[in-house]
Parts: sequence; C-alpha cells; structure tokens
Amino acid sequence: MRDPAPSRDDFPSRVGRAMLFGAWIVGLALLAMLFDRLFERQENPNPSPVMTRTLEGVPQVVLERNRAGHFVATGAINGVPVRFLVDTGATDVALPLPLARRLDLPMRPGGMSVTANGTVRTWQARLDRVELGGLVATKVRASVLPNMPGEDVLLGMSYLRRLEMIQRGDQLILRGHLGE
Repeated sequence: MRDPAPSRDDFPSRVGRAMLFGAWIVGLALLAMLFDRLFERQENPNPSPVMTRTLEGVPQVVLERNRAGHFVATGAINGVPVRFLVDTGATDVALPLPLARRLDLPMRPGGMSVTANGTVRTWQARLDRVELGGLVATKVRASVLPNMPGEDVLLGMSYLRRLEMIQRGDQLILRGHLGE
C-alpha cells in the first residue's frame, strides 16, 4: 500500500514555507541594520567620544576624521544628544531652528549673518550646557538659523575657543579646562 503524495496544502509544508519566508525577512532586516550602522560609523566615527587626561592631567578628547574629511561627533546640548560638526569657521555654535525649538531655547533676534549659503536672518540663544565627550562648557553663545538644513549642530568657536586644538593626520585633539 502506498501513501498518497503530499499536497501543496499539507500543513507542515505551509508552516515550513512561512518560517523560511520569515527567516529571509529577519535576515534582510539584520543585514540592513548592519549596513546602516556601517554607514553611520563612516559618517560619524565618534559616536561616543571619551575624555582622557594627558600626563599633566589636562582633559582631552580625540576625534577621528570621517570619510568626507570632517570631524563629526555625538555630544549633548542641555543634556539632549546631538550630532556636532566641528566648524572652526563658525563664530558661534549654530543650530537649525527645529532643533532649537525642540530644546526649548529662549531666542532673541540676532540680526543678519553671512554663511556659506549667503546672508541669513539669525536668532541668538544661550546654551546652558554643551558637552563633547566629557568636555563641558556652560553659558555658550549660539546662533539659530531658520534655513539651516538637517539636525547637525555646527560646533563653532563660542565653544572651541575655550580649548586647545591640535590636528595630527586624521585626528583632532581638543584639550583644556572649559569652566564657565
């Protein structure tokens, strides 16, 4: 006596196909996450900068250059995580308007500023706390630019002037005591 041939409606066969399909979906999602992290790491090679101390006890943070040649790092403004782009050509720390609103920053008219995108109207704000890898500055002057795209913050000289900056190859060393 012969058993009948399995049909396409056979229950274990349908479950197996569903599990195989699910495994492919999970595998593709994991692969997408891996590539997303790889690209993010290339864009921001400093997702968690750490403060160390020199032999003399001076605090410092070492940043790696990204693939585009910029120094990008994750930090915080008033305790809220942000992504900084180090910009020695920016007079102030510069934020896009939507981010300034999310941070609930009090703003006052700042006049007009000349930027890479031309002359723009700006707003002025004071940041209670700016932190990059443990290097904390308080009462930092900031400019809010309504037409600034994206979410990145330009880490300008109102923060950087308080530090010694040393560039060696693909590294930028920020060193010093920030204080008030």
